[in-house]
Amino acid sequence: MTAPVAAAGDDAPAPAPASAPAPVSGSAPGSGSGSASGSASGSGSGAAERRARASQSFWAVVVAVPAVFSVLRLGVEAGGELQTTLLLVANVGPVNLLAGFLTTAARLLATGLVAVFALGAVLGVSVDRLPGHRRPLFARWADLTPTWFVLTSFLLALTTWQILYLPLLLPAFAAAFQLRPERLHELAAARVLIVAALLGGWLFLLAPTLLAAWRQGETLVVALFVVPPVLALAIAGPLPGAVIRPLASITQAAVLATLVWAALPVISTPVLPLTVTTVQTAPDTTEDVRGHVVVVDDVSMVLLQEHGGVRYVPIDQVTAQVLCPSEGELPRHRLRVRDFHVEDSLLEALGRRVRPVHRIDAACRVTG
Repeated sequence: MTAPVAAAGDDAPAPAPASAPAPVSGSAPGSGSGSASGSASGSGSGAAERRARASQSFWAVVVAVPAVFSVLRLGVEAGGELQTTLLLVANVGPVNLLAGFLTTAARLLATGLVAVFALGAVLGVSVDRLPGHRRPLFARWADLTPTWFVLTSFLLALTTWQILYLPLLLPAFAAAFQLRPERLHELAAARVLIVAALLGGWLFLLAPTLLAAWRQGETLVVALFVVPPVLALAIAGPLPGAVIRPLASITQAAVLATLVWAALPVISTPVLPLTVTTVQTAPDTTEDVRGHVVVVDDVSMVLLQEHGGVRYVPIDQVTAQVLCPSEGELPRHRLRVRDFHVEDSLLEALGRRVRPVHRIDAACRVTG
């Protein structure tokens, strides 16, 4: 006998309901962890975006400034005349233009980079003590710049700055890398001895120059050689919190304004070499033409005259030509540091050891 089958209308046991998934820890409503993680990711992406914008602006300035200066220099060299500018553009190649810019403007470029990195490091370490403060522009640039580029900037300044201003690199380097006397030694007495030995060696190196400068009344030279090493001992941050924001705005604006002011002589520096060309205008008559050589071919020599205008001189009329220094190359001080003139850079000083300075030709003095 078989067991009776339940009819459709009979009460049958209902299947067990599926168990609800267990709530994930931290995802329950009202826990607030989701919003916290969202805000954290949002702030992280915002910081990364700001860093990317700061990096783009920094490298745009580094690349664009030399290009803009090079174009402006051609316009200034041409005296503002369009046809003369086009003549220079057609005959001055980009490689020569870039080489001329690096030769004359490397000092300005190194100065700007050193100032940005030194101020940026001091402002950055000062802002780190004050949470909630926006980092200054120079501090963001300093944070994004690799160490090798900072060291390269200081090396460029070391080789291109005049020896007279090289002591300023000591406080700048101490500020950029946050070097303090405490890092020399753990014991205070040992630190004092090390600092005294370093300052003593510095004074021994510069003693003849300082004595000669004092006798000649060059107080600015004495200050430039004595003050920076002492300043390097205490220039590393942090700064007081009350002065960070106004000091950041003032110093950044002052550095940019100073660079613009210092760029004016660089823009007006000639791109072409200055020469005095002797031209035979008649069988017994010669003329000295002072100007810059633009191009020379089989037919003529194109000269951009110092006082304006372009002159085409037939090549068969040129009898002599000498290279002349500009007024900016003439020395103003009679001081030397261990046989190196204070107005020479290290590169120039080493170059004079290889090729000593020759006497200025008489034609340069007569027509200058």
